[in-house]
Formats: sequence, C-alpha cells, structure tokens
Amino acid sequence: MIAPSSIDQVFETARVEEVIGDFVQLKKAGSNFKGLSPFSDERSPSFMVSPVKQIWKDFSSGKGGNVVAFLMEHEHFTYPEAIKYLAKKYNIEIEETEQSNEQKEQANERESLYLVSEFANSYFKKILHKTDQGKSIGLSYFKERGFTEEIIKQFDLGYSLNDWQAFTDEALKKGYNIDYLQKTGLTIVKEDKRFDRFKGRVMFPIKSMSGRVLGFGGRILINDKKAAKYVNSPESDIYHKSKVLYGIYHAKQSIAKEDNCYLVEGYTDVIQFHQTGIKNVVSSSGTALTSEQIRLINRLTKNITVLFDGDAAGMRASLRGIDLILEQGMNVKVCSFPEGEDPDSFAKQNTLEELALYLDENAKDFIQFKASVLFEDSKNDPIRKAETVRDIVNSIAKIPDQIKKEIYIQECSKIMDISEEVLFSTLAQINKKEFQEENKTYQKEKKAFDVIRHEQPVAKVDVQYVLERKIIEILLLYGNKTEDFEDLMMKENDKGELVLEPVIHSSKVFEKVFLDLQDDEMQFSNDHFKTLYYAIIEALNQNPDFELKTFINTVDSEMGSEITTILMEDERYNLDDWERMNIFPKAKNSSIAQLVSETVLSLRCYLIDQKVKEFQQETLQNISDTNRNVLEEVKDYSGLKMLLSRKLNRVL
Repeated sequence: MIAPSSIDQVFETARVEEVIGDFVQLKKAGSNFKGLSPFSDERSPSFMVSPVKQIWKDFSSGKGGNVVAFLMEHEHFTYPEAIKYLAKKYNIEIEETEQSNEQKEQANERESLYLVSEFANSYFKKILHKTDQGKSIGLSYFKERGFTEEIIKQFDLGYSLNDWQAFTDEALKKGYNIDYLQKTGLTIVKEDKRFDRFKGRVMFPIKSMSGRVLGFGGRILINDKKAAKYVNSPESDIYHKSKVLYGIYHAKQSIAKEDNCYLVEGYTDVIQFHQTGIKNVVSSSGTALTSEQIRLINRLTKNITVLFDGDAAGMRASLRGIDLILEQGMNVKVCSFPEGEDPDSFAKQNTLEELALYLDENAKDFIQFKASVLFEDSKNDPIRKAETVRDIVNSIAKIPDQIKKEIYIQECSKIMDISEEVLFSTLAQINKKEFQEENKTYQKEKKAFDVIRHEQPVAKVDVQYVLERKIIEILLLYGNKTEDFEDLMMKENDKGELVLEPVIHSSKVFEKVFLDLQDDEMQFSNDHFKTLYYAIIEALNQNPDFELKTFINTVDSEMGSEITTILMEDERYNLDDWERMNIFPKAKNSSIAQLVSETVLSLRCYLIDQKVKEFQQETLQNISDTNRNVLEEVKDYSGLKMLLSRKLNRVL
C-alpha cells in the first residue's frame, strides 16, 4: 500500500500537461492545450488538456479524467503503478510495503506479465554487471561496440547466461509463476522441460512510451549457423511488435522538442546515436514499418527522417515504408549513409557536430530520394523509366493534403523531366481507380446491409437533464466564489399594495444554489447528478479552500469521468480556433451571478410545471371534494411560478 501522504504529494506536484506532453504533442489553444487523440486514429485534434482544472478530455473516444486516469487508460497502469510512475518522474519518495509472493500471485494476469518482465530486466542487468560470465562475454561485447558504462545503464542492457535454465530457475525461486514466464516468452515449455529463450545472448529491453518493459530483443554472440542472430519476445498480452518502437521511451521528449524523429533499423543504431548526442531516434526493431508505429510517432511530431544503410538493396526494400508514412499525412525526409556504413558505425566514427551536419546536408525530401534511387536503375530504359514515374506518382497519391500533392507533382516534373500535365493526368487515373475500388466495396457492403428506411422521430431535448448538468458545472467552476445576487422580494408600498422590489445580497454560489433548490424541496432526477450534487455541496461546505483539481482526485473513477465530461464540454469549441476567424465568444465567468440565477430559476420553473401537471392529472382521474387541497396546491405552485418567471423576465 502507498501512504496517503505520498499520494497527496504526487497529486500536488504532477502537472497534467507535462505528463500527457510526454505521450502526445500538445499545442496551445487559449488557456488549454490540444492534440491528436492517443486513443483513436484521427487527423484533426479532438484531445483537450486543461492546465487550470488539471484534467483532460478526449472527445473522439469519450474518455477523460485527471493525470492518473490518463496513465491508467493509456499505459494500462493500475492505480498504484500510476502513482509510482508520477513519483519517479517528479523525484518524490513514496512509502509503500513490499509485495509478498501471495500478492504477486493475486495480481491480475496482465499485471503479472509486467511484473515478470520487470524482474527479467533486473535479472539480466545483474548478470551483466555482477557475474564473471556476464562481464567477460556480455559487457566485453558492449564495450567493443563502443558503448560507455553510462549508456549501457541508461538503456538497461543485460546478459542471459549461456545455461539452459538459469533464468527460469531463478524466477521460480523468487515466486514467479511458470505460466507467466511462458506467456511472456522468457521461458519455453515443452512437455516437462523448461528452457530459457534468450540463453547466451546480450539483452535489449523493449519499453513502452512510459518506460514499462514489454519484451526483449536478444543477440547471440557465438557463431552458430543454426541459431538466429537476433531473437525477439513472442507476441503476448503486453507485447505487440507492430505497435512498439525501440527507444521511444528515451526519445519522446527530444522528438517533441526537435519536432522531428529519426527512424533507424536496429537497437545499436539507436543506442549509438544517443551516445553521440542525438536522442530523437527510434527503431522498428528489424520488423517492417507498420501504421501503428507511425501513429506512435505522429503523436509527438509530424516530421520523420528515415535513415538507411549504404546498402542499395536495403534502401529499395525500405522505400515501401515511406508510402505508409505519407498516408498518415506526415512529412518524410530520407538520408542514406556512405556505402558500407550504417547509422551505428557512422555515429561511432563522428562527433555530434559532424553527425548533425551530415544529417542536415544529406536529408532529402522523399520525392528527390526516391527519384534518384529508382532513376539510377532506369535511366537508359524508357519502359523502366515510365514504371519509375508511375511508382513515384503512386506515392504522391497517398498524401491526403491536396496542396502538398501539387507541390510534389511539380518537383517530380523537374527531376524526371516530364510535363506536369502528364503527371497530373496519371495522378487523376490512380485516384479514380482507387475511388472506384472503394466505391465497389462500399456498394457491396451497402447492398448486404440494405434495409427499409423509416423516418426517425426527432429526439426531444431533456430539459431537466440539461439544467441539472449545468448546475453541476456551475458548482464545480464557481461554487466557492462570492457573488452579488439580485432577488425580488414582496413588499408593501405607500398605498398598501404588495409589489416586487429588487434586493441585492452577497452569497457564495453553492449556498445560493442549495438554498434556492431547498425552497421548493426539489430533487435531481438523474442519479449521477444527484450523487455529484451532494458530494460537491458537502466538499464546498466543509472546505473553505475548495480546489477543483483536489476534489477530482478524491472521487472514484466513474464520478471523475462524469466531472471531466461536464467541465470540458465547452472546451471542445476551442479546437476550432474561433479567434483566428475573428469570432470572440463571451467568457462564461463574465456574469456568474446572472448565469447562476437564470439556471436555478429555469430548473425551478421546469420542476414546478411538472408538479402542476401531476396535480392536474390526479384531479382529472379522481374528481371529488378531497381534491380541493390539490387545487389549492396547484394555485400555490402557479403563483410561485409567476414570481419566478418575473425574476427571469419571462412572459407566461
């Protein structure tokens, strides 16, 4: 268990915009920040972060909450793990009791896989640094690659003993379940035999964006033709190689800061670049680049520079990944190294200044690079040249932005010495063909699911729901503020007549709301709002220094999500950047007293209407002398409604 004082300190210190900024590229939008949703595939921002309220809302998926809720949703942390992550980020010491073997067993399966992976990471590091075999074989290899002690520790590099069961035996001895060792792929189970998957290999832990160990890559160090040079963890509930980029945890802040991401092929490429001083670099870990991996980068930057080895065949094979990047609407540059060099060897032989200068001078726009590579193969062959041109135009067709398409067509025309008219015509043919194929698919699906259309009745607005929701919003935003409220009081004038006169009085917003609703003994109809209403009133009444962000951190996740949805609903319009179009919406806090009075009075009027309708129905169903009291109540309520309507300046 984590001590409550430690949890409080974490919440007081953590900044939601800083934490989410490690995972999503955020841009200023008024007093808030906006960005692409990390929970869905989108190209227009629908994700909002409020530094003032210390909450976030994703309008595309409906998710929202505080900083801990984000980590639990995005990284699948448990509540304690989210607190520990934030404590580590902000250098906060937390008090906790160590998990027993029994508690490890009771942890849910996904968390158990994470625990096993973390243990393996610690074990492999210990073997590398503390055993004779680890030092003489594993550490010597890393030193030969030119890696320093500091970089080896930074990337948590390790070594697995050249023994069939060394790791498995140690894990079982420490109380870890064989099922989870097998599911993570660390142990291979065949009938009654158990083997270490990474026997005799140097270890590269593969981490999530938040630093959790998802799996491993292991490189063999002996010459064995039967054994693969590199072995990766198999797919599991926590490791999906198509959705992971090696080095993203160490690179994320630098990628966002530099607004560019270097994409390489291997683990050592990433590590060597970091050691040289360029940290905005990740690797696809030897697998073909996927859309999910590109979207991971897209959260942090729109710019990717793909780095290729000097090997021509490898370059052509890797060119296929560029089309995927273009489809995501990203900007792509390509840089190749001299023949015989790769990012690892080139970075090792050059200083930071030399490497940075080389990348800057040799990074070409993808169209120039693709044209130069393919043109070399087809310069004396008209047919192959035509195929090359079509290949390039095919890539341009992937770009969603029309302006970029036109610019690239113009660039291609200059490089390939072909008229723009021909290229635009080719582009139109490709787009038409793709449209026809998409339309065929759509028509088939439409026919398969064709149903008789019925006119749907227009949904009625639930007035009570809207007003109750608005009252909750008012209490959350302004409950503790003191405002001057105008009320109409019944007084006798000089002629002895009863008239309504305005009276100004100061009151806290929550007291005004509570007393006005109590006057008519009105209850909230929505159970969620009713629970929230009393929780907020109690918190405001007990704590003169009520703070919204503190209150959100004390409620359960369901209530927290409801609060976030209410508070961030208006913020979604900041996504449209109205001020850029010279539209300046009036701030909600410009007339708090008026907003409070009108909302509460509107709800009271609505509830009185409902009450009167109930009485009228009851009277019609049971006409007798006993209904005189009911008629009197109707008369009283009608009089009250007239008074409230005059306060609202409404005509009945």
